[in-house]
Amino acid sequence: MNPMATQAPPSFDDGLDRLEALVQQLEGGGLSLEDALRRFEEGIQLSKELQQQLADAHRRVEVLKQSLGGEYRAEPLDGENP
Repeated sequence: MNPMATQAPPSFDDGLDRLEALVQQLEGGGLSLEDALRRFEEGIQLSKELQQQLADAHRRVEVLKQSLGGEYRAEPLDGENP
């Protein structure tokens, strides 16, 4: 059984810290090929999870943004009209 499959995803900040650590390790160049591949794979998976968390947060902001009349409506975050 894969222990990573049962763990909850890290918080965004923790995930970002881990991703930065992985990049530093890879850029350091002191890893064996196998260790570098493992860290690269972990970084790719972590990047996907962080992107999903950002997309979820973006959707939540759109849903919660309230108009002056009290009605909920979706608007782009940058305030531009679609």
